[in-house]
Amino acid sequence: MADSRPALFLDRDGVINVDRGYVARLEDWEWIPGAIDCVKTYKARGWFVFVVTNQSGIAFDHYSETDMERVHHHMLTGMAEAGAEIDRVYACPFHKDGTNPRYCKDSFDHKPKPGMILQAMADFPVKREASFLIGDKQTDIEAAHAAGIGGFLFKGGNLASFAEWALASFEDGAR
Repeated sequence: MADSRPALFLDRDGVINVDRGYVARLEDWEWIPGAIDCVKTYKARGWFVFVVTNQSGIAFDHYSETDMERVHHHMLTGMAEAGAEIDRVYACPFHKDGTNPRYCKDSFDHKPKPGMILQAMADFPVKREASFLIGDKQTDIEAAHAAGIGGFLFKGGNLASFAEWALASFEDGAR
């Protein structure tokens, strides 16, 4: 792919916003420091930026897909108002132990499986070898590695600073 570009994959809860368990209401949304700046910086570099998020609270009837879409709209609008752009949000509402029969399944999209990342690579001309994911759980890192990209575990702080460290580490061969 001549026009392929690197991609930054971001988990949502715990990376873009504070993880409060199931974030399904706007009043529970709180930005992680540096999240918007991180996206702006990578977009300015010409990277794709994707969100890949397990939303299994839907499978357990903690909230609905409509609730999730409302939160995603809030996130995307907040980013856009600040001059940042996320290329696409990929969300998996399924869980193999879910209580809602509609969402109770072992989905290839549910991290640690790589389905959402691989779908983004099918939908966009992603340069796999130059791409990586930032997540806050080991399952995020496992999904990244299963998709053939680097993965970095974010434990809090400023996401923009962490993403710069991750990029420098990635370019030095850390994955």
